[in-house]
Order: sequence, then C-alpha cells, then structure tokens
Amino acid sequence: MMVMTTKVNMKKIVIALAAVAALILALILVFGGHSSTEPTAAPAASGNDTRVKFLTDLGWEVVTSPSQSTQVRIPKEPTEVYERYNALQKSQGYDLSAYAGKNVMRYVYEIKNFPGATEPVFATLLVYKNQIIGGDITDTAAKGVIQGFQKKGAPTTPSADPSTTASTAPSEATKPSEAPATT
Repeated sequence: MMVMTTKVNMKKIVIALAAVAALILALILVFGGHSSTEPTAAPAASGNDTRVKFLTDLGWEVVTSPSQSTQVRIPKEPTEVYERYNALQKSQGYDLSAYAGKNVMRYVYEIKNFPGATEPVFATLLVYKNQIIGGDITDTAAKGVIQGFQKKGAPTTPSADPSTTASTAPSEATKPSEAPATT
C-alpha cells in the first residue's frame, strides 16, 4: 500500500475559491438571469380577445377575428426598409432589434373606423411569447401611410405611447402581407 501526503496551503485554497466565485459572478453578469429580448413593459396578448382589446382601447373598431395570422422572422441583418419600420416602432415605445432572428406571430385585423379611408386599413400586431412587441396601422390606399397604433384624437392608454407619428409607407410594405419585419 502506498500513502501520499501533501501539505495543504489554506491561502491557495481561499484564492482558488475566490477566483471560481468571481468567474461565476462574471458569467451571471454577462449572460444575465433573464433574456433581454423579453421586455417586461410589453402589453400582454395571450389571446384574440386581449389583442382586440388592445386595439379598441386605442380607439380602433376592428373586425374581431384576424384576417391573417402567420409566423414571421424578424431579420437578423437590418435593411433600409427594416430600419425605417423599426424607427416607427421606436417612436411608439417598441424596438424590434432585440428580436433579430426570432420568429414572432403577426396578427392582422381590418380596421372599420379609419378616418377618410377609401381602401382597406389594417392593424398589424407583432407578438412574441404572448407580448405585443410592435406593429402598425397600414392604409392600403395608393397614397396611404403606415403609422403607429395611436389613433389621432383618441385618449392614450398605459399600453400605448402617444408620441406616435405617421410615416410615409415604404413601397415594399403597402400591404400587411408584406410587412418589412418579415424575411
């Protein structure tokens, strides 16, 4: 039988344990305990009723069943059209860049009370893990615009930012089936 002995240096053990603890702390800080792609302030959209309520709270009268519901992917590499669309999202308190490369659900509802509409107008909601992460109101008329959710003159609600502004619709996104957030 062979017996080996070593001298234990308590100072080296404490230093090694401190280094391991520092490494674990650094990993937690870098990767975090939660994903940054799930903002907590996003309005809930767990079902059709909550999505319709979100739009009606903003003053829109909508057909209560979506005309489209599809899964789309937020582009990993931003394009000019995507950047303009995301600028609209940022103006209303959303930012799609946190969802780059993610699959999200897109729900499209027809709006019945858009002022002066001559062609169909649609509300598009982008939903990730039952949270609204963005969207728009699209007037499909030839000179229509894409604008934020907030209806002009409607009272603001906690789930919407009143600072939305209309933007000229990019030519690639004049219909809800061609939203710039898809690839």
